Amino acid sequence: MPVASGCAFSGLLAATILAAACSGTPAKSPAQARADAATADRVYAALNDDPIFFFRHVDVNVDDGVARLSGFVWTTDALYRAEQIARNVRGVICVEDRMELARPAFRGGGG
Repeated sequence: MPVASGCAFSGLLAATILAAACSGTPAKSPAQARADAATADRVYAALNDDPIFFFRHVDVNVDDGVARLSGFVWTTDALYRAEQIARNVRGVICVEDRMELARPAFRGGGG
């Protein structure tokens, strides 16, 4: 019995140490946080200024110049256009696409 308890304890200790090591992400400086927020605002503005596609369901998060686009678009053309718009915004280093194509609503006939 003591061997099993020791194994369980050492496993718990290892998991705790690993969790502590992974959570040690350095905090963003206030200047970097302001720069990322300003870049995100520029990306939002550029997306909303597009005369062809509707991007109100796209969320933008910028972290150290990496723009992460998430949310929904209705066509693959809109998806590619959102990426292109974001890439052309000052302050964006690269774009990570996490957007999804919205599925059309089910229009089944009721009996």
